[in-house]
Amino acid sequence: MMDWVWGALALMLVFEGLLPFLSPTAWRQVFERALKLSDGQIRFLGLSSMLVGLLLLLLWR
Repeated sequence: MMDWVWGALALMLVFEGLLPFLSPTAWRQVFERALKLSDGQIRFLGLSSMLVGLLLLLLWR
């Protein structure tokens, strides 16, 4: 089971690193826009991301 967890973590890091590697300017612009969001908007994005991830895990199983 831990092999799957480490594999998922590694894959997440690969995906997270794609945008800054391919387009640092776009990555910087994303963070500039993120700084302008309210706490509620950031929480909503975090919740949405978690729910989509859980849904994908349930569909994969």
